[in-house]
Amino acid sequence: MVFTAPTPNPASAARPIRHKPPKPLLRLAGQAIADYQMIRPGDRLLLAVSGGKDSLSLLQVLLTLQIKSPVKFDLAAATVDPCIDGYDPYYLNDYIKGLGIPYYYRRQAVVARALKTMRGDSFCAYCARTRRGILYDICRTEGYNVLVMGQHLDDLAESFLMRAFHNGRLDTMKAAYTVDAGDLRVIRPFVYARERQLRDFAERAELPVTQDNCPACFRIPTQRLAMKQLLAAQEKDHPRLFDSLLAAMRPLMGEVPAPWPRDR
Repeated sequence: MVFTAPTPNPASAARPIRHKPPKPLLRLAGQAIADYQMIRPGDRLLLAVSGGKDSLSLLQVLLTLQIKSPVKFDLAAATVDPCIDGYDPYYLNDYIKGLGIPYYYRRQAVVARALKTMRGDSFCAYCARTRRGILYDICRTEGYNVLVMGQHLDDLAESFLMRAFHNGRLDTMKAAYTVDAGDLRVIRPFVYARERQLRDFAERAELPVTQDNCPACFRIPTQRLAMKQLLAAQEKDHPRLFDSLLAAMRPLMGEVPAPWPRDR
């Protein structure tokens, strides 16, 4: 694994500013955290930041909750650079450190490794597992006990359909879980939030978003893109589609019973 950082991209630089997220987004994240007991007193959180709208929006939400919440926790961020042409997240180094939290940057040639070793799997799934393994290592090395991921309700719905269509099983991403080794928890505070809410916030706050934060995913056909298009088409005719999908996914999202989310 190589940890040498690439040359910063000045065009991507942005002045670090803490933005107050909209109240509906804060309520949804706060409710998910409470429902699934995601953050506990004294937790040390490491947020996975790719440079996309989801993780940068979640960074601002957690910075706000860190101040407002009676539950005290530490917060840091980490980026795994997969060494993909056209994707340079190194500008995040100054941006995140400027927000006043620790930041960890790691490089791994995921694409080159995938082309040599990937068998019978999608590139996105392979890349996600590889990045997650590196993030686990940072948590353990630096003393963080909770890894925070930025997936939202749209991501859960897409995963739900992909696994039903292609694997013949009912499953989706968990809202919160403990890894097999038992030493780390993984949480997803945006499981009630819609992707469009994060996009709107990122645009209004002018967050330094990397638009195509994984160009390889756009060059390599993915099942997830097909599911995203299917859901978008269905939602036009069925505006409450994601409410129904959330109800269907609830038993799959975690062990903690949770009331229905409000104010979405």
